[in-house]
Amino acid sequence: MNTNSNIYTVIYTAVVVVIVAAVLAFVSQKLGPMQAANEKAETVSQILTAAQFGDKESWAEKGNAATLDFYRENVEKAVTVNAKGEETGVLDIQKVAIYSVSQLKTQNYNIKDGKDFELPVYIFKNGTKVIPVYGAGLWGPVWGYIALEPDNRSIVGAYFDHEGETPGLGGKIKDDPSFRAQFVGKQIDYSDAKPFSIIKGGAKGKANAVDAITGATMTSKGLDAAIVEWLGAYEHALFLEELFKMAGEGETLNNEEE
Repeated sequence: MNTNSNIYTVIYTAVVVVIVAAVLAFVSQKLGPMQAANEKAETVSQILTAAQFGDKESWAEKGNAATLDFYRENVEKAVTVNAKGEETGVLDIQKVAIYSVSQLKTQNYNIKDGKDFELPVYIFKNGTKVIPVYGAGLWGPVWGYIALEPDNRSIVGAYFDHEGETPGLGGKIKDDPSFRAQFVGKQIDYSDAKPFSIIKGGAKGKANAVDAITGATMTSKGLDAAIVEWLGAYEHALFLEELFKMAGEGETLNNEEE
């Protein structure tokens, strides 16, 4: 065959494309379960960090298995709730059925569009409850977890992450422990216009606010909006103490993404 002909070029290109596609598909199939396991352990470590069970660095050192085992051993109940604060399901603890970031994104759309939503609540044996938040930062989504005392008002801790905020500025919501530390001991106040706020230099003296990150106005505003919107979605659930009794009925959900 003439290697300089158009037919040869087309055939050669097609063969290369098929081979590369086959290799990528094989690698994806083999590494898919490992990637999913890493993502689950990463999410669980963020939940545990918010609840003050160690920090992200320590969980990374202990590894995925230890992280997931600790979750199984220390979570009493994990449920989903709707806009009315009603329990809609129970997430399987042994399978570590948790909401991924993509699932939080879906529920965020539902909240904004006024559609039915189901949001997770992770309840630990010491009474701490962890709820997620999700929203838009400057360059992409921001999300995180807020841990609450049994009174559903006092904040135990928080952890936040992002997809592409500027390092040293908006990226501090994840990288700066002092920003997260501000949340510890603060209060959620539904009698205020905003139950919780991130304020540029104005949080002093407010029990339900923390200072924004200097130089990261848009990221701070985005995280503030996410917290306010998701706390609003959880409001009825957080008022219904009976929802969080350790004994409860509900359909067990494996929550495995397709």
